[in-house]
Amino acid sequence: MLEPLRQGLPPLDPAAVSDAASCALPARYEAVGDARRFTRRTLDQWDLGERFDDVCLVVSELVTNALRHGLPLPRRHPSNEALRAAPLDPANTPRLTEQEPPVRLHLMRWTERLVCAVRDPSRESPVTRDSDDFSAESGRGLFLVDSFSDGWGWHPMAGALGGKVVWALFRLQHAGERQSPSD
Repeated sequence: MLEPLRQGLPPLDPAAVSDAASCALPARYEAVGDARRFTRRTLDQWDLGERFDDVCLVVSELVTNALRHGLPLPRRHPSNEALRAAPLDPANTPRLTEQEPPVRLHLMRWTERLVCAVRDPSRESPVTRDSDDFSAESGRGLFLVDSFSDGWGWHPMAGALGGKVVWALFRLQHAGERQSPSD
């Protein structure tokens, strides 16, 4: 998984990876909560709990985008309105295959950086929306990812996996360093 993630990222030595963790996420919006819990446990294990709020927001947005836009149509979960209107409609139920999880979250820590990466089966590029409608309930996910991380990007996966990876990078402070209020 590291080789494709390096493409498009700032220079990172794969040999310097301190820790890595990943989890498979089913094609259900409840998976966003699973991703947040996985992120909390992982960051706590890595003594990075102070970064949880920013990282969790970004993970939530990346996983939501993967579920909403990265799954083939029969596997996409319907909107909340469609669920309330027809909660038992089999056409709106995501279909899972036995072969692979539809979405996967990867967290990787280097000495000075943390990368959150979400893989989904679509090769379509993420699309940022320009919207002046600040009351809209959707369409600002990548804006939030850009605002709360130190950088983000995406690239198509090669080989049998296919799909794409959308990643976000967070710079980490050295032990003993504290960010000043003016930063």
